[in-house]
Amino acid sequence: MYSFLLAIIYLAFISLGLPDSLLGSAWPTMQPYLGVPSSWAGIVTMIISGGTICSSLLSDRLTKKLGTGVVTAVSVALTAAALFGFSLSDRFWMLCLWAVPYGLGAGAVDAALNNYVAVHYSSRQMSWLHCFWGIGTIISPYIMSYALSAAQWRDGYRWVSFIQIGIALLLFCSLPFWKRRASGAGEKAAPLGLKNTLKIRGVPQLLIGFFAYCAAESTIMLWASSYLVSVRSVTEQRAAAFASLFFIGITTGRFLSGLISVKLGDKTLIRAGTVIGAAGILLLLLPVSSEYPALIGLVVIGLGFAPVYPSVIHSTPDHFGADNSQAIIGVQMASAYIGSTFAPLLFGVLADAAGISLMPFWLIAFVGLMISMFEWTERSVARRKRAENCSAGGGEAQPSGTEKTGEESGR
Repeated sequence: MYSFLLAIIYLAFISLGLPDSLLGSAWPTMQPYLGVPSSWAGIVTMIISGGTICSSLLSDRLTKKLGTGVVTAVSVALTAAALFGFSLSDRFWMLCLWAVPYGLGAGAVDAALNNYVAVHYSSRQMSWLHCFWGIGTIISPYIMSYALSAAQWRDGYRWVSFIQIGIALLLFCSLPFWKRRASGAGEKAAPLGLKNTLKIRGVPQLLIGFFAYCAAESTIMLWASSYLVSVRSVTEQRAAAFASLFFIGITTGRFLSGLISVKLGDKTLIRAGTVIGAAGILLLLLPVSSEYPALIGLVVIGLGFAPVYPSVIHSTPDHFGADNSQAIIGVQMASAYIGSTFAPLLFGVLADAAGISLMPFWLIAFVGLMISMFEWTERSVARRKRAENCSAGGGEAQPSGTEKTGEESGR
């Protein structure tokens, strides 16, 4: 049962990544077909992001009412339906309409799955599962590329929707296994609510730190190619290829961090990752004519950033308790989507005004904010746990998460 459910969760993480890179891959072809300005892709992205933020904030209530398995299966089915709807769209307003269930499904499954894995599985599995999310983001552009060469962009969306439908059917078939593995506390406690979540000591700092991480990561994803072309004089074709070095670094880094995560622990991985990421950013700043330090820097940034996201998520139940973790992780996902949506846009405005050469300084600012907030979170959690240990029965959160045994023990 353990192995079967874990395999299903790995498939679910691939399904999380599959839709993420489709729009970017297909938009150059979709845009003239739909007869809209190129910038209108941002409208679709904003609608999707709005849906993900809303469903992330509702994930605590949904998961505690329906269970993680049901929320995951329904959410994947919702994204499958939305992708199929994209394949039927011949007007821009139709894309906008289908973007709503797309975003709602993506946000709910992201928050629910991350919390379930954080509570029930080791940090090794968390890192490797996020590595599989990366595999999903790598696979889908190839599917779309084949569709564009052999058929049309609609077929790319249709094929990915069929994959999502297959994964959703497997998830529905696996529901009895999810129920057997349900946590005794995490899914039975009353929903915490946004206001009460933000009152827990350490949570606001954690959210700011997570926002900063996702802001830095998404800025690199969008602007790395432009930086290489404008600042390092790399050709556009080479820059497009070299920008994938960041994705290679982050996917490889998550696999490698999974090998050492149980021994080092979440806190050490977060600290080491931010230091390595900062070193990679400094390589972008080296005053040399060669392009290679910048290219190496992208790989190093990816390797450094790799363990941060899964380690922050995995540490949440231990820091704040399994009863509270679903609500907190839901708000974390919302803060992540806000950072990844708006930070690249704001940097684009800054780059137009002052030059794209400011990108490393922009990244350093967010990395500095990230590590300072994460360290503040650690101190706040330590103080709260000491206070809870000294007072009888008080506290606003449980001091520790669900115990993990056997293969699942992570620390």
